[in-house]
Amino acid sequence: MSKFEPGMESMVDMYIYETTTLLEQLDQILIKTEGQGSFDKESINEIFRIMHTIKGSSAMMGLENMSSLAHAIEDMFYIIREEKPVIDDSKDLYELVFSASDLLKAEIDIMQNDDYDFTDFSPCHDRIKAYVAVLKNGGGAAPAAAEEATASASAAAPAAEEGMITVKVIFDDDCKMENLRALLLVNKIREDCSEISYEPSDIETNADTAKTIIDNGFIVHFKAIDGNDQLVINGIEEALNVKSYEIIEAAAPAPAPTAAEAPKAAPAPAAAETPKAEAPKAEAPKPAATPAPKADEGKKSVEQINNMLQGRQGGGGKQSLISVNLNKLDQLMDMVGEIVITEAMVTGNPDLKGLQLDNFQKSARQLRKLNSELQDIVMSIRMVPLSGAFNKMTRIVRDMKVKLNKDVNLVFEGENTEVDKSVIDNLNDPLMHMVRNAVDHGIEDNVDDRIAAGKPAQGTVKLSAYNSSGEVIIVVSDDGAGMNAEKLLDKGERNGILTKPREEYTEREAFQLVMAAGFSTNEVVTEFSGRGVGMDVVKKNIEKIGGTVSVESKLGEGTSFIIKIPLSLAIVDGMNVSVGKSIFTIPINSIKESFKLHENQLIHDTYGNEMIMIRGECYPLIRLYKCYDLEPTYTNIYEGIIILVEAEGKTACIYADELLGEQQVVVKPFSPMFNDFNVKQYGMAGCTILGDGSITIILDANNIITNF
Repeated sequence: MSKFEPGMESMVDMYIYETTTLLEQLDQILIKTEGQGSFDKESINEIFRIMHTIKGSSAMMGLENMSSLAHAIEDMFYIIREEKPVIDDSKDLYELVFSASDLLKAEIDIMQNDDYDFTDFSPCHDRIKAYVAVLKNGGGAAPAAAEEATASASAAAPAAEEGMITVKVIFDDDCKMENLRALLLVNKIREDCSEISYEPSDIETNADTAKTIIDNGFIVHFKAIDGNDQLVINGIEEALNVKSYEIIEAAAPAPAPTAAEAPKAAPAPAAAETPKAEAPKAEAPKPAATPAPKADEGKKSVEQINNMLQGRQGGGGKQSLISVNLNKLDQLMDMVGEIVITEAMVTGNPDLKGLQLDNFQKSARQLRKLNSELQDIVMSIRMVPLSGAFNKMTRIVRDMKVKLNKDVNLVFEGENTEVDKSVIDNLNDPLMHMVRNAVDHGIEDNVDDRIAAGKPAQGTVKLSAYNSSGEVIIVVSDDGAGMNAEKLLDKGERNGILTKPREEYTEREAFQLVMAAGFSTNEVVTEFSGRGVGMDVVKKNIEKIGGTVSVESKLGEGTSFIIKIPLSLAIVDGMNVSVGKSIFTIPINSIKESFKLHENQLIHDTYGNEMIMIRGECYPLIRLYKCYDLEPTYTNIYEGIIILVEAEGKTACIYADELLGEQQVVVKPFSPMFNDFNVKQYGMAGCTILGDGSITIILDANNIITNF
């Protein structure tokens, strides 16, 4: 981040987070209004606000290219809002704003790189100027001064307008860049206000306003949506670096002639006294009487509001929400993991074997309980909803609809399902590939084919998510043509990727071929597919976070990609089992049951493979000591323990010497030196440390069943 001064890292992170969020909101608004066929007043105002905020924050960060581009979009929507020109074809307008949004996103992606150069946005500027010229020709005269107009748009409301509340905010001593803090506060409460203005009004572009704020405080005038003043006050309380605040005017009557100028010429406390003392005398009886009924209807006076908040301001519980750097949460999670390991080492210390320590055991149980609660709390902090990842797909579907000329509707279900932050960061690319695949491959190219099959003309791509036994299931499905298993096998045979005779492939296994590297069903390479990359990347990325992906399809009805990922990657409940002198850990969510074998349960298939009969069903038997070439304690199948495991719809029986007990384990990745050995293919998901200090291998049931 060489473009920024040392010590600005937290400020840059805040800027990136805020701007990214605003751009995602912009995309959602554009997609919504494009579907409606026109911009409504609310959407225009919201786009204007978003661009105004990005312009100001970018200017303060010294990102002039981003600030000027946002300013150009802001001016364009000012003309659309104020002059209401006739827009003959909105397609060009949408494409222009979408392209500007993409440029801003791309700049954010690269701005953390060292020694990067500011991107030249002049081609986009030229397109905007040309479009603005078209708007002006179709509408009235352009605003005399765009800068003054945009500045006044956010701060033009009179300070003492009826129903407005005025708050004086004091920021923490030595918090630096008070104008930036003021802008962040305004952006935080703006969405809860129907009207808002502030003084100084040029905090976005004038760094000298920081001294003014230090000397006189930051003055905010607002009118809350639906009269919910408390919601806005709460937002002020919770804003970063707010030391104190004072409500100096509330629900004032119509202003005296000098009311609009008073905050600029006089200190804030003077403005608080003037309306109380002079307004009833200066105004006619009718205007003076109008505020009274409103006060009776719930509007509070300055004294009432301050009295209501007095206890809260002095009570220490001022802020209910704070922002925390993700690195700190990662460190906290790592510490919790180390505590879990240490607890196991203390309670499982070999020196304690054979000792009757009742008090120690009670304390150990209490420690285990507290550790479990601590883990749950930390995990809940890290959990975020999938809605953010899902919403990003709307833009992808929109662009593909335009370029492929397909009518596709994207539907969400269960988007509030939560997963660990580390997991969701790795989901964006897989979801993007699968959604693009669904729109490009899944939905039929010819609408007539859909209608002939009894389907609606508009195709549907559905993103759904739900929790299931410690996992999150994400399904990307379409109602398209589905996949033909025979055609997939034909393509796999031509590409030489079949690993066994074709006739031995089940339909389910044939569908899984689309995950193979270099495999594509498209005969022609397009902008979106045909190169044979994408789905294999999906599989690798999902497996990287401990998940699995499978494919289901029905010809003529559609295709579904099912992703199963753990809620968390850090700590899992496991069952320790012994094989000779070695210990393995099997995740609890993979185990269905464990039992001793009876003589009539062991059978052999025609190839001589061992099978276990359980309640009329046959399952293959996997002896762990044979898998890893170990010397077992028991070779007799009836002396050891059988563990029935299930993963990805596949079930098998695992044979071990004995069960050692359940334990929470911290999943530690293997050293990079093991990468060349592809240990995960052999059913090893990671390792952990046991109570006696020894290392145990954490098994992956799916890979064991698949590869053994």
